[in-house]
Amino acid sequence: MKFIVSSSYLLKQLQVLGSVINSSNTLPILDNFLFELNKKTLTVSASDLETTMSATLEIESTDNGSVAVPAKLLLDILKTFPEQPLTFTVEENSTIEISSNSGKYAIAYAPGEEFPKSVQLEDPSSTMVPAEVLATAISKTIFAAGNDDLRPVMSGVFFQFSPEGLIFVATDAHKLVKYTRTDVKASQVADFIMPKKPLNILKSILSTSDAEVKIDYNDANATFSFENYLLICRLIDGKYPNYEAVIPKENPNKLLIDRNQFFSSVRRVAIFSNKTTHQIRLKIAGAELNISAEDIDYSNKAEERLTCDYQGDDMQIGFNSRFLLEMLSNLQSDEIQLEMSMPNRAGILTPVDGLDEGETVTMLVMPVMLNN
Repeated sequence: MKFIVSSSYLLKQLQVLGSVINSSNTLPILDNFLFELNKKTLTVSASDLETTMSATLEIESTDNGSVAVPAKLLLDILKTFPEQPLTFTVEENSTIEISSNSGKYAIAYAPGEEFPKSVQLEDPSSTMVPAEVLATAISKTIFAAGNDDLRPVMSGVFFQFSPEGLIFVATDAHKLVKYTRTDVKASQVADFIMPKKPLNILKSILSTSDAEVKIDYNDANATFSFENYLLICRLIDGKYPNYEAVIPKENPNKLLIDRNQFFSSVRRVAIFSNKTTHQIRLKIAGAELNISAEDIDYSNKAEERLTCDYQGDDMQIGFNSRFLLEMLSNLQSDEIQLEMSMPNRAGILTPVDGLDEGETVTMLVMPVMLNN
């Protein structure tokens, strides 16, 4: 079995696939890339059992066969080559020989049959989503997903598809983000919970792509296919919490403010907040917003005043500054609106401008109790 491929083309594809491989695997075979050769196409796959990703490459060859090649070793050597054609020859003595312009390198391989077979979805539903929409949906929501192993359903992003549009939700019980698109629709109603790892991989590739992504899904698995990639992952099993129930409907107190100004102010004041609670206080009266923080243990305190556009009753509300900053940095708008009902009910952050047609973002942040 022998094939010829461009070094930089191969490296680019393998670096994408390499992000699937865990740093420590229970099965040694998972430290390898699976190379499957079929005449002029080479399919390379990487897996961690939960997520499997493969890329189809065009190469020069007339052979068939499959081998598993150590991923780290192959990536390390490819990074050192200038652009040139490389010839891979699978020898009988269980080594694969790479010939470059400057020399020859032999790597031991394992038989391709030992590599775990990827899942075939039975009777899947499918939806087409533009790459840019999916990349935006992932980056707007994934930061709000939880890290609690005891509540696995909250450690992923909830996808809700319907003929009305697509909804993506993530929450960790302290903050929640709901991202909606009414300009992209699915043919039937479906929902599933996607784990974070495959989403992060997708986010990094899709942000530079303008392809359509075909999403196929059933109760247990989902596949994402676009360009020359195919990503298959196991879904998180369980029922997602009723997120609509926690979004307060009546929010008479509305604050409009410049996002960058508010972000900078909160970031400065937060430096003086308590290191365990990260609590900051917003005091709003008339057209003035007062942001303050205090760390009583160290006698540190800070206070800033901003002018704002506010309709509602005077109020004081406390937030965890880390959550607030995360949300503000994930919005791109010039101006934001913060809606509140009471100091013990969640605040709702929404961008006022900078959204596409049919796009809405709702971010919810739980308040912290103020100790007066």
